[in-house]
Amino acid sequence: MTQAKLEPKSVFDFFAQINKIPRPSGKEDNMMNFLVDFAKSHGLEYATDATGNVLIRKPASPGMEDRKTTVLQSHMDMVCEKVAGLQFDFLKDAIQTEVDGDWMRAKGTTLGADDGIGDAIELAVLADDTIQHGPLECLFTRSEETSLAGARGLSADLLKGDYLINLDSEDEGQIFISCAGGANTRAYFDLSYEPLAQDAFTFKMQIKGLVGGHSGDDINKGRANANILLARLLYTMMQQYDLRLVDIQSGGLHNAIPRDGYAICAVSDKDKEKVRTLFNTMAADFEHEYAQTEKSMEFILQSQPVEDRQAIERQLGQKIVKACLGVRNGVFAMSQDIPNFVETSSNLASIKITEDEGHKVVKVETMQRSNLTSKRLAACDAVSCVFQLAGARVDVNTGYPGWQLDPKSPLLQIAVDAYERLFGHKPEVKAIHAGLECGLFSEKYPHMDMVSFGPTLRGVHSPDERLLIPTVKMVWDHLLEILKQIPKK
Repeated sequence: MTQAKLEPKSVFDFFAQINKIPRPSGKEDNMMNFLVDFAKSHGLEYATDATGNVLIRKPASPGMEDRKTTVLQSHMDMVCEKVAGLQFDFLKDAIQTEVDGDWMRAKGTTLGADDGIGDAIELAVLADDTIQHGPLECLFTRSEETSLAGARGLSADLLKGDYLINLDSEDEGQIFISCAGGANTRAYFDLSYEPLAQDAFTFKMQIKGLVGGHSGDDINKGRANANILLARLLYTMMQQYDLRLVDIQSGGLHNAIPRDGYAICAVSDKDKEKVRTLFNTMAADFEHEYAQTEKSMEFILQSQPVEDRQAIERQLGQKIVKACLGVRNGVFAMSQDIPNFVETSSNLASIKITEDEGHKVVKVETMQRSNLTSKRLAACDAVSCVFQLAGARVDVNTGYPGWQLDPKSPLLQIAVDAYERLFGHKPEVKAIHAGLECGLFSEKYPHMDMVSFGPTLRGVHSPDERLLIPTVKMVWDHLLEILKQIPKK
């Protein structure tokens, strides 16, 4: 497939224009200016709010003035990742795209189809006066990828619409009608140290090569959590030997299942070979436990000098390890409304020695998710209690709300019927155990009926991001069929 055959042409033309605009999260000013200039050049009403979201309004097409107002929504920003060694400045350079069969990708960077293709679809609708539709509001939000800042700061009086279609989903043929809310529970253990014994042998235990994944979408896939495995090793060794914890750095992003981590420890020199044997035994156990999901896990134990010959105070080290092992992790509850769907979960995301207000601490970060706000709050409480009992200071951020299921949604029925008319079979109607901006919209506009769908993307948030070209036309046709069927006020 060549560039000239990309369909719908107007959508891909706008996508090409968008990919010339630098738009990292938090630095979307050029994209905002582009949208405002577009509205002015097309004679369309527009507005911005204090957060920097852009709204463009388009009157109904002739004969559709009495229909309810529909909001189309996507986000302006993109994740900026590139392959190692590539000279590319995301603040200046245009994304370079290429077509490989049915797929579009970028040359060494993220493609920006998340959610640039949603932006392009909105602009193509706004620019086309042959489309049948009622009154439209097209919303472009800021900083979705990093903090949901645009949706979080959206003015509660900006939108007038009755229905909202979010164009930020990644599997054509699926319509999403619910998402999880999330919050982070963080524990802080103030550190105190004491000298190691003269004969102490110091070593580093490392776990790496786990699959990891998204802490929402992948939490029920049976993958290992590096922090949990490390805590199991430390606890077992502490039970059998006088193992002292010197340092720990494990896990990474708050919304990712941790793939790797390490702890620097000390034992009496006379016990070092016994510890090595125990380490190898437990590593073999872990490989057996996760034989189906973890094909590349590695366990490394090697000597590690400790220059200051200090370790975390013995009882404090034990409390930290016990709390990290004892806190619940993984799936808490399955949905009672949607078969085989995770309702509530928690992820032990990272365990790290760091600075907090000028003092060294072990900071443990976790993330709780649920499609029910009450269940998310209960999960945060359960995690908090374990760390508080171990003597840690705990804080829970405000997080973001879930988007609760409405099985009687009129917009959902319109979308399902439209899809079946076009393609001869029903779409999948799904919920997602991850955050969408719809959760925040539903909090500010509780009356608004919403669905989310989009073309098929793979490898998002990485240089392998790619867009399945034929699905863009399918989403376009589906959207236009829905707009025709929006009911009267």
